[in-house]
Amino acid sequence: MISEKQFKKEINLIITNAIREDVGDGDHSSLACIPEDATGKAKLLVKDDGIIAGVDFARQVFEFVDTGLKIDVKIKDGSAVKKGDVCFYVSGLSQSILKSERLVLNAMQRMSAIASKTNEYVKLLDGTKTQILDTRKTTPGIRALEKWAVKIGGGENHRFALYDMIMLKDNHIDFCGGITKAIQKTKDYLQHNSLDLKIIVEARNLEEIKEILKNESVYRILIDNFNYEDTKKAVAMIGDTCLTESSGGITLETARKYAECGVDFISSGALTHSVYNMDLSLKAV
Repeated sequence: MISEKQFKKEINLIITNAIREDVGDGDHSSLACIPEDATGKAKLLVKDDGIIAGVDFARQVFEFVDTGLKIDVKIKDGSAVKKGDVCFYVSGLSQSILKSERLVLNAMQRMSAIASKTNEYVKLLDGTKTQILDTRKTTPGIRALEKWAVKIGGGENHRFALYDMIMLKDNHIDFCGGITKAIQKTKDYLQHNSLDLKIIVEARNLEEIKEILKNESVYRILIDNFNYEDTKKAVAMIGDTCLTESSGGITLETARKYAECGVDFISSGALTHSVYNMDLSLKAV
């Protein structure tokens, strides 16, 4: 996984680019009718039920736009919220609040939706050893926000990107010429470049599980698109040799059954690519 320093850098890049994109050479709507020295106060109003996420991100946005803005947090990230709740109040220069508004709402609405959906999976898997993971199926440019939201919702992050973990999937294996060849070449590559990266290998059937197990240094086997019966067989075959992960179209309706097969992780792209934004608004008070 990426370091905390790298993660903070990603967040700063998101804020910088989003403000550049939205404000350009000026918020002319506010500049036209709001005095430069006018001050005001606004509240973040919740209009849906779910898990709130992005409060800390909002704080960073306000600070980026204007260090004079003050935020009074009433409900923290990861808390259950209901329609009518107020998450925080922000006060200071009115122009600065308005300049921050859209980025704060866009981010918090999506982050809260992701956190809420993740939390559904977490509750569903309660009592099993299985943890829910996100994937790289994220919105380009805001991956850090979406993966942050998964953590807020109680899930765990998979690799952040292509550079922080090795994942040998079907296309890698086919292009390379086979599982064993792909694993060996990967191990040689890591040693040659002095890289300490964990190796995950995808299996499409039980025969591929057997071949993967003949190789050392595999951190986790991705049991991809298996049915329940074959997933149980795969878990039994793998035993304590390495960790196990189920993936491939797993939904809220099927996740519990896959967890009961004994896998360590379930990864689901639906956490980030199939959510509907939570309804939030920033209202002057």
